[in-house]
Amino acid sequence: MRLKPLLIALLAAAALTAPAFAQDRRVPNAGELRLSYAPVVQRVAPAVVNVYAAKTVQQTRNPLFDDPIFRRFFGVPGGPGGPAQVQRSLGSGVIADASGLVVTNVHVIEGADDIKVSLADKREFEATVVLKDPRTDLAVLRLKDTKEKFPFLDFANSDALEVGDIVLAVGNPFGVGQTVTHGIVSALARTQVGISDYQFFIQTDAAINPGNSGGALVDLTGKLVGLNTAIFSRSGGSQGVGFAIPANMVQVVLASAKSGGSAVKRPWLGAKLQAVTPEIADSMSLKRPAGALIASVTDNGPAAAAGLKAGDVIVSVDGQVVDDTNAFDYRFATKPLGGTAKLGALRGGRDLTVSIALQTAPETPRDELTIRSRSPFSGAKIANLSPALADELQVQNIDSGVVILDVDNGSYASNLGFQRGDVIEQVNGERVAKTRDLERISKTPGASWRIEIIRGGQKISAVFNG
Repeated sequence: MRLKPLLIALLAAAALTAPAFAQDRRVPNAGELRLSYAPVVQRVAPAVVNVYAAKTVQQTRNPLFDDPIFRRFFGVPGGPGGPAQVQRSLGSGVIADASGLVVTNVHVIEGADDIKVSLADKREFEATVVLKDPRTDLAVLRLKDTKEKFPFLDFANSDALEVGDIVLAVGNPFGVGQTVTHGIVSALARTQVGISDYQFFIQTDAAINPGNSGGALVDLTGKLVGLNTAIFSRSGGSQGVGFAIPANMVQVVLASAKSGGSAVKRPWLGAKLQAVTPEIADSMSLKRPAGALIASVTDNGPAAAAGLKAGDVIVSVDGQVVDDTNAFDYRFATKPLGGTAKLGALRGGRDLTVSIALQTAPETPRDELTIRSRSPFSGAKIANLSPALADELQVQNIDSGVVILDVDNGSYASNLGFQRGDVIEQVNGERVAKTRDLERISKTPGASWRIEIIRGGQKISAVFNG
């Protein structure tokens, strides 16, 4: 009688090891097909919005239009400037606070005269810009004329992401309406994307297309892990390589907006960094070309106070590995102000750990103004350069003087090639120390202008006729 149970066990084992073609086949029941991302999407969708931006552009006017005979003969109306044209852009955004704060990309709303936000329930609100941070390509908007509480997304710790994690991308590609795609985190800490100062992107193969910019990248708990911002594409459509700004960086910008700041305040290192090349690694007997090499240290800055020196190689921030200068910039910029951070470094082949204060760069009165007098600088917005502004503009090896913040399109300064970040050193042999110096000099008529600027660490001299 004991053989029967043994026989049953042997038959069961044989069935498990039988070839696949010998197994029974059946249609799966409905209960086995209910695996779905729908619960996550239902939580996320109400907090993802469409962002519509419009700006009026004055078209270049044909000089013939200024001739009264030409205007009368061809029936061209008079008036200054050419006909106005409205340019529209479309993107996505994420409600990040119940009061109606929306995070999106700067490039979605750049230069806009009118911004509207459309919710998932089809309601539309006008929005104002609370804060723009070009260095991260992040902007914060506020919905106008509303007192209700809006659905919003909680933030995940983007540093906890791993390659292979499943993520969902939610946005408005091609303006077709809210769309959800899914994929995995295909890479982390991408630093060669070239779309902002802080190069530390999440890469995903979730389909991202034009119009998705500013939309949500969420994990399977429905928390925001990143803000979709760019795609790599040869065709203009999704090819499975999309990039998102990590949620930890988005939180820094949002916190600045909530605190009422007009600009993002970040910790200041007080040192210039450069990449560790294979040649530098060999000369310093490093195991591999990694870390951020300190090229110079600013007197009385946090790095100097911490005891860091030129030639030190920073390899970690609070225990998180730093592979290059971009990784350091991201790790350091996402640290909260007011405390300290532990920097791991190498000096002469020995390990070194220092504690550095997390404080902002010193700021002097910017005294921003736009030159309007007839001169090569007409249309240039300038400011007094300070360590804070030098850090913001990534101006190398100079912390004082007068810097160009912006140049009006079509202005004399624009036509002559002046750019944001140019430091005006001398004009007609006179040193320019403050914005008021340049304003005074630009009002002095001259047959020619001898100008010296510093751009990208290089001195450039030019002569322009008056």
